Amino acid sequence: MTRISTSSWSLHRTLGSPPIFGPGQPFPATVLGDGAIALLELPAALAREKIGALEIVHFHFPTADTSYLDELKSAIGQAGIELFSVLIDAGDVTDPDDAAQAEEMAWIRSWLDVGARLGATHARVVAGCRRVERTGSANGASLLDHPVIRRSARSLRELAAYGTSIGVQVITENFRETTSRADQVLAILELCEGRVGLCADFGNYSGGDRYDELAAIFPKADSAHVKALYDSGGNPDEDEFRHSLRMLEEAGFDGPMSLIFDTALHGNSSEWDNLAKMKEVAAPFCA
Repeated sequence: MTRISTSSWSLHRTLGSPPIFGPGQPFPATVLGDGAIALLELPAALAREKIGALEIVHFHFPTADTSYLDELKSAIGQAGIELFSVLIDAGDVTDPDDAAQAEEMAWIRSWLDVGARLGATHARVVAGCRRVERTGSANGASLLDHPVIRRSARSLRELAAYGTSIGVQVITENFRETTSRADQVLAILELCEGRVGLCADFGNYSGGDRYDELAAIFPKADSAHVKALYDSGGNPDEDEFRHSLRMLEEAGFDGPMSLIFDTALHGNSSEWDNLAKMKEVAAPFCA
């Protein structure tokens, strides 16, 4: 069912400056900065705003201690919120160094464990941070033989198998270098043979062929990060936003539409205010 969701990233000012950490870096003792609310309070706040689903970015967790995760799971359940996914924003599954990649893969698996403990149904894994160098006729079917594409798909299949064993569906996204083009996304998904899903992000393609690129991946999307374009005064382009939402709808999309607000605040507006504006435009596209 198509439904409204959001990500903790859309409320990163509200939650406080997140700690930045990745493979090989320990969990911080505390979140950096002073937010208006703690992550434990976010589910109830979303319920008050009638946003029924949530994605949590990995760096917004102050700890992965089981007692904290159990407390957060309880808060999510009490608020009646769906935890759709944990967004794992670091880790390079295409690292050409085998030892380094093994460390990255182990770190990503630890976040799949976090998702499972919380009851998340999905976890988004970055498909890679290596560029897909395209020379000669390196497009179409030949992408299936590209070493970066193949390494990405092989790693994602391995993670998907682990995720399945603990009840978490691995999805990836048109996010970072390895998936910077739609045909690269599609080649990776083809090599994953249906074992890996997709989050389609409105804002991660740009340029004159943006809509063509989005149209190519929308039919494969299990979830979407829906973003509005803003002018210099902080006003969303609602017509453009509706156009992208309509494209997603016409592709047969049937999943959570996560409202992503990641631009500057203007005047006295808050992140909640901007999410409310986006929600008003997006709500008619929900089944």
